[in-house]
Order: sequence, then structure tokens, then C-alpha cells
Amino acid sequence: MIDLLKHELAKTIRIYNSKGWSPATSTNYSFKLAPEDKDIHISKSGIDKANFTSEDFMEVDENGNPINFSIHLKPSAETGIHCQIYKLFPSTTCILHSHSVYPVLWSLEHKELVFEGFEIQKGFEGVMSHQEKVVIPVVENSQDMAFFENWMKENGEKINFHCFVIKGHGTYAWGKNFFEAKRHLETLDYLCELKWKSNKA
Repeated sequence: MIDLLKHELAKTIRIYNSKGWSPATSTNYSFKLAPEDKDIHISKSGIDKANFTSEDFMEVDENGNPINFSIHLKPSAETGIHCQIYKLFPSTTCILHSHSVYPVLWSLEHKELVFEGFEIQKGFEGVMSHQEKVVIPVVENSQDMAFFENWMKENGEKINFHCFVIKGHGTYAWGKNFFEAKRHLETLDYLCELKWKSNKA
């Protein structure tokens, strides 16, 4: 199972790179085999996402410390964000991070992203109607991982749709499995592109 999941996730990462969502060595991805697992499989730092393979994951513990440490292996610099998401949302088993353009553009102009009236909103787990209001938080960017960990602890009740956007940076989306995380990320990206183009037309 783990080999298949690594293969499918690596393939998706390469697709996201081809779409411009994961340029060069940017973005990071992780998964656990079960919600109760302590060990996390996360993308290594500095890997060109155009050539990402199933061998480019490494293991860290629940606090982001490398398992079977090697000086040649470094987890993503944003591993702390992944660890905090797994702790705050314990049903999560997969986290995807994207630098796609439209959520980043919207994040520069808004403190939250609000969607209402779009059929694709039902791509978010728990949303049953296009008439519901979906509000996605935007958090200021920082190089300090503790800042994001504290922000998530303080604003967990506002993160209702399995994703948030870092201003001028990119999107984090997650789910109880790989498919759900992928659906949340792609739903948000589609909504941001749709709204951006309709407002700028």
C-alpha cells in the first residue's frame, strides 16, 4: 500500500509541476498510512518537482524530527506546518501544498477568500449546496514555522474547509485520504481562477 501511495502522490506532484503549481523545488507534500500513526512521510527538501519520484519521501516523527537521520536528507523547511495540521485535524492522512497562481493573487488582496453560488464548492467535504458560503482563511507569510503553528492553534475553528492560503505564498489543503486532499486543493484552485477571471474581465 505504501509503495502505491508514494507512486500516486509522486505522479500527482509531477502533474502539478507541469501545471505551474509546484515550480522548481518549491512546495511540499506528506502522508500517513493511518490517522493514529505517529510517523509522517514527507517530501525531501530541494527536489525538483518535475522529476519527483516515490524515492523522494522521507520519514519524520510527529514533531518533525527525521527518522533514520542522514546528513544527506532534509525534510521540507515547512515540516512544522504539516505536523500541526495532523495534530489539529486528527482524521488527516494527506497534506498537499501548492504555489498555484490564482490563490496567491487573491491572497494579496483579501484577508479571507469567500465563495458562494458556485457548483464546484461541493468539492469541499461537508458542503452540500452551491448556496452555502465558503470562507477560506488567509494567513500572513513568515519564515518562522512557530508563527504558523501558533496561528493554526488560535484559529483552528475558522479553518472549516480543509485548507488555508498563506499570503503571497500558496495553499495548504488536506483530507482523510489522498483523494480528498487532492479534491480540496483542486476545488479551491478552480474557484480562485474562476473568481479572479470573472472579476478582472
